[in-house]
Amino acid sequence: MTNLVAMRVLPFIDRRDAGKYLADQLRVWADRQDVLILGLPRGGVPVAFEVARVLAAPLDVYVVRKLGVPGREEFAMGAMASGGAEFVDTDVVAALGITERQLELARQRESLELERREALYRGAPIRPLSVEGRTMIVIDDGLATGATMYAGLLALRMLQPARLIAAAPVGMPDACVRVGEICDSLVCPWRPQNFVSVGQAYENFDATSDEEVIRLLDEAAQFGADSYDAARPK
Repeated sequence: MTNLVAMRVLPFIDRRDAGKYLADQLRVWADRQDVLILGLPRGGVPVAFEVARVLAAPLDVYVVRKLGVPGREEFAMGAMASGGAEFVDTDVVAALGITERQLELARQRESLELERREALYRGAPIRPLSVEGRTMIVIDDGLATGATMYAGLLALRMLQPARLIAAAPVGMPDACVRVGEICDSLVCPWRPQNFVSVGQAYENFDATSDEEVIRLLDEAAQFGADSYDAARPK
């Protein structure tokens, strides 16, 4: 545990509490016209909401779906993101003997869910994110394997942002190293050596619903409204 995190009581109360704490680590980006906050739904959105509120920056979502190991879906063997970007952890696939058929079935399943969430959160037809030349701060509620964040960053890099910053309240050290290699900056204040799961950092780690994501996006519509034309229809 870093000294920074040791200064406050852990675990966090919930994702909103974690977001307020994370926002303190990102204040250098407050009140800037080029900043856009992206929450990875569902769990990253409540965290990102608080960051966007404190930084007075616009909030949007970027849909990324984890490719779960068959029978152990919470364990990622890869991820896919809006725009067709995909990351496959070849080490995990090889170690667990995942077949190409199993991988393809996971792709098909998660592709359908990715499309559903895109339409639900960002409307249809879906307008592209305004990314080029911006400072993007991509937020999740934690980094376990880091595969979800990794795939999202790969996809966003193709859209030519000025800076790509990844942020999460907690992360497994190895995952933080992996994610840090493909972004310009990683903000992850708690990296416990005895990492078990993202949930260990929270008292309340209940699942975030679609309804909560939509409500938070609606509430955040005023954040940084002058600097960003939000992609969601009102």
